[in-house]
Amino acid sequence: MMNNGDRRSAHTGTLRRAGYAAGLGILLFSAGYGIYESGVIGRLYSAISGKTVTIPSAAPYSRADMEAARKAYAKDAKASAPGMPVGADGYYIPPAEDDIPKGPYGDAIRRGMKIFTDTGAMVKDHVGNSLACANCHLDSGRRENAAPMWAAYASYPAFRSKTGTISTLEDRIMGCFTYSMNAQASSSGKPPPAGSDVYRDLMTYMAWMADGLPAGNKPRGALYPKVAKPKDDYDVGRGLAVYQQNCALCHGPNGQGTREANGKMRFPPLWGAESYNWGAGMARIDTAAGFIWANMPLGKPYSLTEQEAWDVAAFINSHERPKDTRQTGTVAEALEKYHEGEQSYYGKVLGGKLLGVGTDATSGP
Repeated sequence: MMNNGDRRSAHTGTLRRAGYAAGLGILLFSAGYGIYESGVIGRLYSAISGKTVTIPSAAPYSRADMEAARKAYAKDAKASAPGMPVGADGYYIPPAEDDIPKGPYGDAIRRGMKIFTDTGAMVKDHVGNSLACANCHLDSGRRENAAPMWAAYASYPAFRSKTGTISTLEDRIMGCFTYSMNAQASSSGKPPPAGSDVYRDLMTYMAWMADGLPAGNKPRGALYPKVAKPKDDYDVGRGLAVYQQNCALCHGPNGQGTREANGKMRFPPLWGAESYNWGAGMARIDTAAGFIWANMPLGKPYSLTEQEAWDVAAFINSHERPKDTRQTGTVAEALEKYHEGEQSYYGKVLGGKLLGVGTDATSGP
């Protein structure tokens, strides 16, 4: 039987071990928290899953901070060099519309912004559908994770696998007119010619938005997020249910968009003759899923699950649309040359219809 002395000794030992355990726990927690704050865990998770992990920035740096640093650095080379303006969420902060300067440069910025937000009216001879640049690049091209234009300006010239060449920013915009704006159906039948003031004004607008962003930098939120293909694949039937519950109110039950009382398109058509053609990046299911997951329904980003985003992207892109401008022969030939390996319904048969022939060769939207 244990005497009082033994009990006191055992009790003391228990307290000592508890103290050691508590101390070790605090030490491990501190170390783990330090590793988390360093971003190592986020980078590891991103590398494994292919998803972007958002870790809020601990030190916001405003545009006012940048301007003050610019002035100090101009006077004294020993002063701290100006940094990139970022918010508490770690995303780059483009200048506000109220910051557009006066004079010819500011006039060009405003023209570029107007072209961007009301493309069909401003460049009507080269737009063959009811879309505007701002439909795919939200908040007038400012929104992170919606392929913002400040990131595009800092990223070109660049090699593009789609063209197999080095593309300038003008080339890239010309491609958007060709595919997303379906220029083939416009009155001119083609995008604005190289050197057009349309490109000059758009690029001036983009350059102004990128003021403070290092050239060649690919900041967070530069494109659409990559959303891994779900283990249950994607399904048009499930996508229809997601569409009816979350998308039809704005884009219409038949996907043809909705208009204001004056006839101006309020929410864009998602398929049919007035939408993007089969050569557009958004016609790929994985690209559309990333955009939808991060940005839709409008005002409710990340409210859909990744599975729902893939399913509704599949539903939207399971409908016919204008044919790929590059298609000069059969759908099968274009599929092999331009769409092989894509997450796309191009060249597939759904509901007894071959997709890719274009809306001009089918009845209805």
